[in-house]
Amino acid sequence: MEVIKTLPAIFEEFSEQRRNSFLHAYETKQKNIPFVGTFCTYTPTEVIMASGAIPVGLCSFSDETIAEAEQDLPRNLCPLIKSSYGFAKTQKCPFFYFSDLIIGETTCDGKKKMYEMLGKIKDTYIMELPNRQSPMGRKLWREEAVALKEKLEEKFGVTITEEKLREQVKLSNQNRLALRHFYELMKLDPPPMAGADLYSVLYGSSFKFERKKAIDEVNALTERIQKEYDEGNRPIPKRPRILVTGCPIGGNAMKVVKSIEANGGNVVCFENCGGAKSVDELVDENAEDIYQAIADRYLNIGCSCMTPNENRLKLMGRLLEEYKIDAVVEVILQACHTYNVEAYQIKQFVTSKGLPYMCVETDYSSSDVGQLNTRCAAFIEML
Repeated sequence: MEVIKTLPAIFEEFSEQRRNSFLHAYETKQKNIPFVGTFCTYTPTEVIMASGAIPVGLCSFSDETIAEAEQDLPRNLCPLIKSSYGFAKTQKCPFFYFSDLIIGETTCDGKKKMYEMLGKIKDTYIMELPNRQSPMGRKLWREEAVALKEKLEEKFGVTITEEKLREQVKLSNQNRLALRHFYELMKLDPPPMAGADLYSVLYGSSFKFERKKAIDEVNALTERIQKEYDEGNRPIPKRPRILVTGCPIGGNAMKVVKSIEANGGNVVCFENCGGAKSVDELVDENAEDIYQAIADRYLNIGCSCMTPNENRLKLMGRLLEEYKIDAVVEVILQACHTYNVEAYQIKQFVTSKGLPYMCVETDYSSSDVGQLNTRCAAFIEML
């Protein structure tokens, strides 16, 4: 008889999915299926999948290897960059080890220079990301998508046809819709799950290599949570509803989310990479020029590396209304200059809506957990 797992058990499975997929990655490599390591949501994964390779996010959210990285990199550098390089240098990231190619993108100066160093460890290909969502920027990013196609064809000895690419566009759109429908459950009040569990599913699902199966699992989980909620299962109390924005929030940076929820808040929405920002917009499947459609979709992501970054404000404004947000917490990783400078504009935008705003600058260590708890408790008590 099949044992029906509880929702906490399912959330835990998603939380451990990255680690659990290490063995699956090894088994996949034995079948001569290539891996392509990525770091950023601007990377057009449809092109990678159309080549027959599996795109996988690389380890970059822990302080485990930062000491090793600081032997080569400045100490006053973004922890995400140091962690990324440290895992590559020490070969402690299985996905980096299994990757046949690493794809970087010119989002910030620190990452650009770090990619040069990665290139001495493993084959690393850099995409020139324009920093403006302008007609010329869109033209450039289309050409970069085509150049990536050619690089993958040369690297793996394959031909990426338009038919294969359009198939992967449809599959990726289905995946984005499944994740969007899942996190939209948090519009319910009280929310049906903790914000930490929400992020575990969003992050963990990216390490399920069988994409169609992953989509079905997320859709089934969404249906189950909605059904149990409708039947009266309300595990989360009604508390102030918090939107988290800013730098990527995974791994050790989740301490901020845990602190918010441990001190009386409900994190109901992530605007960060890995949250709404990553899956909000679809690729136009019916576009005559599929490469331009892909370029437009990815370039519309509202990252602080863009200037001006109007799309971030548009998305955030919509999320504040749709999720009935009571306050915003912005997470800035130390030395992330673009998000740190843009925090002033975000504060003005949020407070103009009559909402409280708090900015937290942190790294991947646990040294500031006590301070985080104190600040979050005071902020939420004010609400």
